[in-house]
Amino acid sequence: MAKIGMIGAGSWGIALSLLLYNNGHKVTVWSALPEEIKELNENYEHHTLPGVKLPEAMVFTTSLEEAMKEKDLLVTAVPSVFVRQTAVKMKPFCKNKQVIVNVAKGIEETTLKTLSEILEEELPEANVAVLSGPSHAEEVSRGLPTTCVTGARDLKTAEFIQNIFMSQVFRVYTSPDILGIELGAALKNVIALAAGIADGLGYGDNTKAALITRGIAEIARLGIAMGGKFQTFCGLSGIGDLIVTCASMHSRNRRAGILIGKGYTMDEAMKEVKMVVEGVYSAKAALALAEKYQVPMPIIEQVNKVLFCHESAAEAVKELMLRDKTIENSDLLWEDFSSFSI
Repeated sequence: MAKIGMIGAGSWGIALSLLLYNNGHKVTVWSALPEEIKELNENYEHHTLPGVKLPEAMVFTTSLEEAMKEKDLLVTAVPSVFVRQTAVKMKPFCKNKQVIVNVAKGIEETTLKTLSEILEEELPEANVAVLSGPSHAEEVSRGLPTTCVTGARDLKTAEFIQNIFMSQVFRVYTSPDILGIELGAALKNVIALAAGIADGLGYGDNTKAALITRGIAEIARLGIAMGGKFQTFCGLSGIGDLIVTCASMHSRNRRAGILIGKGYTMDEAMKEVKMVVEGVYSAKAALALAEKYQVPMPIIEQVNKVLFCHESAAEAVKELMLRDKTIENSDLLWEDFSSFSI
């Protein structure tokens, strides 16, 4: 049995807490919101996961010291925009070589850093890893079969996290490509906004398939330019997470996109979803990274225009469709196929 501190009590943090408890671990859940902890202590249920009962043996607290003291593993599950300020608060209680696995998804807009980079910057004494993949909290909390990947600086840490999370309903793979995992996890939220917008406009399966396919091409181009590996974007945190986020109504990014496609403003859509829409916060950072690394990302560019430049969703789709003609994959050369004949 491991002692685990869950830093963040949103739907994802709660779903993973239940998974870890059912795996036989002792779990302490922290939230900065007293009303959230009050709800959990009184009802043993989170309002975003109705019908999912939590065990009374699980500890819920607003004390970071209680959540972090003498823990074998810390899991950071706060929204991306709160990761840095939470890490600063964690500093006094973080022991040397403390293993921290980040499960949130996003990129910091002001610095363009991934969330693990923020944690390593604020908590240099810690051993920071990541866990990601196609994994909606609503399904994980109900024990539906799910697969994820954990990325760490060394195999020993990756296997430690793998063993902690692994169960008959939650399969975990290991990978050394932390950067690729995080970029796939963050950028797919922006593409999911585009997929939702297309749904809101009344477009069909052909449009969705095009956005997923060309979306992963954009994500992989940028990820490789930044040092990630192509194989990662073909895996769970790449195409896997992109498919589920673009296709499922559990996805808050897709739901927000649907509303925007129907004519809602960005602010109106976020209020309607009533949860943090990570793609909105990652969109500007993704565009800035594309410009920094000189990587073409037309879908990301059009999402930014719709979100922040008052461009209509229909006009954005038109601009994507009427871009200059090009080859699908620039790595495929005609001369390489010249020996084949029909």
